[in-house]
Amino acid sequence: MHTTMVFLRAALTAAITAVTLPLAFASSDPNAQSWQELFNGNDLNDWTVKITGQPVGEDKYQTFRVENGLLKVRYDNYEQFADQFGHLFFQQPFSRYELLVEYRFVGSQLQGGPAWAKRNSGVMLHAQDPATMTVDQDFPDSIEAQFLGGLSDNKQRPTGSVCTPGTDIMLEGRMPKQHCSYSSSETFEGDQWVQIHIIVDGHGAIEHRINNNVVMAYHSPQLTADAAGAAAKPELALSEGYIALQSESHAIDFRRVALRPID
Repeated sequence: MHTTMVFLRAALTAAITAVTLPLAFASSDPNAQSWQELFNGNDLNDWTVKITGQPVGEDKYQTFRVENGLLKVRYDNYEQFADQFGHLFFQQPFSRYELLVEYRFVGSQLQGGPAWAKRNSGVMLHAQDPATMTVDQDFPDSIEAQFLGGLSDNKQRPTGSVCTPGTDIMLEGRMPKQHCSYSSSETFEGDQWVQIHIIVDGHGAIEHRINNNVVMAYHSPQLTADAAGAAAKPELALSEGYIALQSESHAIDFRRVALRPID
């Protein structure tokens, strides 16, 4: 997702120290046997798609597909992107959990995609139910753990950042005014696989880890007062929601999407 971003590398050290997760979270092992594979490697039967301009459940261009054991986001059936942002929602909401996503950007961006969306995608946390989204709604109310890839221009473009469509968070003791805030991650160039490990404590602390390093930490997610889903929610605090993968005009592969609930 796009907007002006602010580098937080130095400040994140203090923020990460201040946002303390339970010890059980900190010792989590992404390679342990207790993970639930949300993507089964075979089909998308447990997922629901919502693309801007189409009713929930419809993907007339087969944007999201499974090929050779990978969940792929592709645009070969599109003529132009035309702001047809897409999200693929897992079938049930979650509150307190660890999420493991392995992804890679591939190929080039679809013609007509916004410049900011080149090598840009993400996973939505605490997202609204796709059934409550309007036909023309671009993004679900949610917290986005953003994926960015380098553009081979010698500029930093860290992955694991955070964006807030229809939501707010607390970061460094304040509620950021900018829509997206950069993580402290390194920049990943080319079509290499990247693993992000996200730890979500309901309405509490949320961490993003890249290669076992904490690169972003924030807490107290909530809906904005004018969010699309706010009218149906008596309180703005977000303590649970759906998980969704994005399509934003650049092809991307997912080889693992796994979750482990935290008691």
